[in-house]
Amino acid sequence: MKIKELKQLSAEELARREAELRQEMMTLRIQKASGQLDNPARITLVRKAIARVQTLLSQHRLAAAAK
Repeated sequence: MKIKELKQLSAEELARREAELRQEMMTLRIQKASGQLDNPARITLVRKAIARVQTLLSQHRLAAAAK
């Protein structure tokens, strides 16, 4: 997902998306270890997506704390 799309999500939706991405990352790591990974670049994309989601969650928390 692009950052524009992620910014439109609520904190709960972002947390759910992070859990989905972490599950996908675990699956990709298992596939890599077993030699079944077709697209190794997907690991990098998922890792960056997790970082984006975590950044937005942090921004949500800081905005809530500031209020």
